[in-house]
Amino acid sequence: MKYARYSSIEAFADDTLEILLENEVQNNLPISFIGNKAAYKDEWFLASIKDANGIVVLIAACTPPFNIVLYEAGNRMNYEAVNLLCDEMKNTEIAVPGVLAEKGLALRFAEAYAEGGRFQRNLSMNLMRLDKVNEIERAPGICRPMREDDMFFTPYWAKSFAEECRIEVFGIPEYVDQLKERIGKDTHYIWDDGHPVSQAIHTRNTRNGAVIAGVYTPPHYRGKGYAASVVAELSNLLLERGCKFTCLFADAENPVSCGLYKKIGYYDLCVFDEINFEISK
Repeated sequence: MKYARYSSIEAFADDTLEILLENEVQNNLPISFIGNKAAYKDEWFLASIKDANGIVVLIAACTPPFNIVLYEAGNRMNYEAVNLLCDEMKNTEIAVPGVLAEKGLALRFAEAYAEGGRFQRNLSMNLMRLDKVNEIERAPGICRPMREDDMFFTPYWAKSFAEECRIEVFGIPEYVDQLKERIGKDTHYIWDDGHPVSQAIHTRNTRNGAVIAGVYTPPHYRGKGYAASVVAELSNLLLERGCKFTCLFADAENPVSCGLYKKIGYYDLCVFDEINFEISK
């Protein structure tokens, strides 16, 4: 086994992209990193493990301050590759706050990386794919792009979404800055039933598809079909724009949201776990 670390997106892509594309939906995050060369920073950690024949068997990508994302080629378990990656990261003092990967791989990496320390699963998510939107009854209202006058509530929705999903929560000013970047780009959609009631966001692309995230409905508007309607409309819009599929992550412990997406036409591919580390000093 041989460890390789890359100092450019181009070199990383040369070795890994075709392997990542074999499971394009599962690897939507690292593929999106490759597609966003302008965002590359020196502190990004991009690496692979190759077998004795020089074939990549494990891929790792981390864009600080976020978790490391992993993929075993063909989803074939490789303990030796995982252990070598962890050893090399420790030897070169590469610290990551957590791991996001297929649940079995995430656990094996956590056990090797956090040896002598502690780790805890934060999230378990169903990765789901849609190829065609089912005919469903839409809720009253319309789907429209976010406008500048929506800024009076969307930062608070973003904060509430992060709190409910147990992901990093920022201050309102940070959300304002993020959301302003989306105005006029037709990526952030609102379901409007006389007033805004739900949202869904097109967050990134892969080679052939698009990822939807940030689906949120305030508690007092839930149970009325708004979330299903906005996700269905955005999914259909992305397919009409030429995407072969759309995909999203759904809370594996929330049967209501998972059932909602399946009603639209999404189906399960695999389960991802996010595991956080607390390394002993």
